[in-house]
Amino acid sequence: MTATRKRQTVDAAPSPSVREVELARTSSRLLAACLGTGETARLRIHNGDEETIEVPISALRMLVDILANMAEGRGVSIMPTDAELTTQMAADLLNVSRPYLVSLIEQGHIAFHKTGTHRRLKVSDVLKYKEQRDAQSRVALEELAAQAQELDMGY
Repeated sequence: MTATRKRQTVDAAPSPSVREVELARTSSRLLAACLGTGETARLRIHNGDEETIEVPISALRMLVDILANMAEGRGVSIMPTDAELTTQMAADLLNVSRPYLVSLIEQGHIAFHKTGTHRRLKVSDVLKYKEQRDAQSRVALEELAAQAQELDMGY
């Protein structure tokens, strides 16, 4: 897992080991079951000394998501939403070619700014576009499924 805090770059996250997958599977279930409805939670850490820390519930929900992804064998990267991406990084995030991404930028579908002669995109803008694209895909798929039902094309 790669966590970026002050750095504004994205590193490829390695896949978790078999042991990490097992630990993540168990701990994600246990942690999810303990989440309350308040704004914060207290965690007791045992690492030689015992210490209690208070953390935001939103951070624990993110941790549950991270662990759930690790439990499925996926590497996880964390970055701030205002992190800047190169066009290649953004294209990789959207699973499209860089030239196609550039055409989306030029058509005004994704906001960007220039640093010198290079285009830079905020993670939040790329993810916003991805959510819109995914929503449009879901609508189109539902329409196709409805048409198939009307034409009795089910198997």
